[in-house]
Amino acid sequence: MNEDISRYKDIINLPHHISKRHTPLSLVQRAAQFSPFAALTGYEEATDETSRLTEEKIELSEEDAKELNRKLQNLNGETAITYFVKDEKKSGGAYITIKGEVRRIDDVQKILVMRDGTKINIDDIANIDNGVEHFTYEDVFKDKNF
Repeated sequence: MNEDISRYKDIINLPHHISKRHTPLSLVQRAAQFSPFAALTGYEEATDETSRLTEEKIELSEEDAKELNRKLQNLNGETAITYFVKDEKKSGGAYITIKGEVRRIDDVQKILVMRDGTKINIDDIANIDNGVEHFTYEDVFKDKNF
């Protein structure tokens, strides 16, 4: 390493060169030359989409499915329904809880229609809770292993 320094000892203590032809850049201008640019348009959005997490749909046990059927037949008043929504861009999806009144159940299309017009596929329902005020997300999945 001393050999490298000794090769430059004739110039190492010279004053910093200031051009007479070009005016020096301001600190903002100097910083701008190192600022990032989008070399790949859409790359950041693609990486954000890839890193976005989704959940897998839980298959209900026979016992849970029977309990859900019982709850479907006894719907009344304000209800909280937790159901799976498939992700449009990647595999998996997310569980969503909606609160409101059920307008009708369509047995032919296997959908549940809420008063606000929301349609829920019956096969995607994970839980129904008529006691909305005591409902928590953890209650839905407390006995599930995933």
